[in-house]
Amino acid sequence: MNDSHASDNDNMPVSGSPEEMRSALFAHMVMQQSSMAMMLMGKTPHPETGQVVRDLEAAKFFIDLLEMLEFKTKGNLNQEEAALLKQGLMSLRMAFVESVDSPPPPAKSRPEPGAPSAGAAPSAEPKNPAAAPSVFPGEEETHKKFTKKY
Repeated sequence: MNDSHASDNDNMPVSGSPEEMRSALFAHMVMQQSSMAMMLMGKTPHPETGQVVRDLEAAKFFIDLLEMLEFKTKGNLNQEEAALLKQGLMSLRMAFVESVDSPPPPAKSRPEPGAPSAGAAPSAEPKNPAAAPSVFPGEEETHKKFTKKY
């Protein structure tokens, strides 16, 4: 059992140099932030629930974090790290524009086949209260959440 545990850790350069360790951690962080942004754009399902989550404001926050990281680390990354960050940001920006331009996916409860009516009722409830506070027809446009397009 100890041997199998040791083989699980072979992916991480434990005996590598501190620079290799930092590079691996950097790549892991970039991938983690990218995965969170993709999940929040509704491009990948939530890992625990299997449901599609769509929160574009939160996704934009993760993209902005990676942009800040790119700006603050400019000139301090090796070629592989810089390429990973640049490619990840490019993919996220394209996916974000796609998500903003496309309608939200229908709210369906995939994991529980016996409760489609329960899944449909909660999805209908948030739509009605969201529309109710809007007194003026043009009011929604004055409260735009996104000002930056990629």
